[in-house]
Amino acid sequence: MSVQPKILILGVGGQVGTELRRSFAGAGDVFVLDRKVADLSQPETLRDPIRQLRPEIILNAAAYTAVDRAESEPELAMTVNGEAPRVLAEEAARLNALLVHYSTDYVFDGTKQTPWVETDATNPLNAYGRTKLAGEEAIQKVGSRYLIFRTSWVYGPHGKNFLLTMLRLGRERDQLRVVDDQFGSPTSSIAIADATRAIVDKALAAETPSGIYHLTCDGETTWCRFTQAIFAQQNTGKSPQIVAIPSSEYPTPAARPRNSVLSNEKLKSTFGVELPEWQVALSQVSKVL
Repeated sequence: MSVQPKILILGVGGQVGTELRRSFAGAGDVFVLDRKVADLSQPETLRDPIRQLRPEIILNAAAYTAVDRAESEPELAMTVNGEAPRVLAEEAARLNALLVHYSTDYVFDGTKQTPWVETDATNPLNAYGRTKLAGEEAIQKVGSRYLIFRTSWVYGPHGKNFLLTMLRLGRERDQLRVVDDQFGSPTSSIAIADATRAIVDKALAAETPSGIYHLTCDGETTWCRFTQAIFAQQNTGKSPQIVAIPSSEYPTPAARPRNSVLSNEKLKSTFGVELPEWQVALSQVSKVL
């Protein structure tokens, strides 16, 4: 590994990619590829720019993330989330580069009563989850140097996400009805990027064990309680009424797992990296909105 490694970020226009670009500033020579140059819906277009750049670290924050739309576009979602990661892994193996890839809690069915660990059996409930699982399996099969980070309930100050949607709806409506029987760990894009930087910094100094790691903020809540916390941190003077409802009153094309809480013990024990409590991360994001 060179003193100033070449770091390639894909998906820089999204919420995680935006924060990765911020967090990795100064970590090496940072390059970004947008969809005009490398379109994950056409995976073979990824090969030439990667071979030209010859990065030592590839951070893939690009993905098909429209969970409900994936039910009607499963082929496109599979191409972006399942096939493109295989191409990235093959090119990383060719260069002996480290591939960092992000996956999701939706690889699980949500039936477990305690936090999910990396060795739990996967059983996606929806097309999005199946495509993300396919991406994980493709990377593992190639066998390059890789880190797959499963995260959940991702939000932040940029892109499209739950927090920004709730703030917009709160300006438009007097009442918000929000599901209160799905449990998870809201995880900010800022926390994800900063944890990734800390882990990759360790990879620069020593060989990093390839594998799947859960990477979320600590603690758990529901979508309803998360919404209440969002508005509690706003100084707008006016907040909508937040009404708790069961999932049955808010049907969606894609089924959601009831329990999306992931255990971060493997991440902590392997890298000594711990993300903040979700309330602390929310406060950090609120300050930059």
